[in-house]
Amino acid sequence: MAITTAASRLGTAAFSETYPLELRPNWTPEDAKTVVQAIYRQVLGNDYLMQSERLTALESLLANGQLTVRDFVRALAKTDLYKTKFLYPNFQTRVIELNFKHLLGRAPYDEAEVIEHLDRYQNAGFDADIDSYIDSDEYEANFGDTIVPYYRGFSTQTSQKLAGFTRMFRLYRGYANSDRSQLGSGSRLAGELAKNTVSAVIAPSGGSEGFAYLPAKQGTTPNRTFGRSSIGSTDRLYRIEVAGTSLPGYPKIRRSNKEFIVPYEQLSNTLQQINKLGGKVASVTLAQ
Repeated sequence: MAITTAASRLGTAAFSETYPLELRPNWTPEDAKTVVQAIYRQVLGNDYLMQSERLTALESLLANGQLTVRDFVRALAKTDLYKTKFLYPNFQTRVIELNFKHLLGRAPYDEAEVIEHLDRYQNAGFDADIDSYIDSDEYEANFGDTIVPYYRGFSTQTSQKLAGFTRMFRLYRGYANSDRSQLGSGSRLAGELAKNTVSAVIAPSGGSEGFAYLPAKQGTTPNRTFGRSSIGSTDRLYRIEVAGTSLPGYPKIRRSNKEFIVPYEQLSNTLQQINKLGGKVASVTLAQ
């Protein structure tokens, strides 16, 4: 189930309206072809793939039942093709962010996860780090041997952390965008992971907010109009817009939106209360 009513504006509607793609027993050649295309799209970050770059030998092995979907994903992520597109041009922390996105379908939850993969990459090598994603309990529980990895960060589900939802929008810039077309080779999440904060959810593009995930220039004076909300809380406040509630006994009609302004410390609890009341979150942004 999608977590937000703003899926179309945020560019995530395509993921909330489709189901995970699985290569089930007794598949047809057309099924295998569809699965291969989905794997390329996911693992290569929607980057354009030339015919000469296709891994025809691996495709044949999967179509013949000699490789599982997981095997194909693993092999693709270790190829020179993947390394040329994502490993060699980017800083290490950016590579790890992309590996999380491509292989587990989510953003890193905290700095400890990034450090763990950095250590493994430096001590055991890139291929060993790729294995750590694909051999993980998380991969097994969500994808197993037959399901193509997909962006789990846009849906509410067991074991997903709230921070993963907002951080996915720092890594995802629209359904038609590719990970190689985004500006810059540096990390998108290093700052907030180090401070254990989360960013506002902002649409990928359009109006004056396009690509607003880029950091502000140094020396820019903050223009937030709200101060510290209570003793011991942070300065960062969030505006939650709710599209209405749907409790038993209430008539099924559209209600006017409500807004809540809360500090970061109360963000998770407030969103949980909204979900319990049957509310739909329309947006989560910084209150400025």
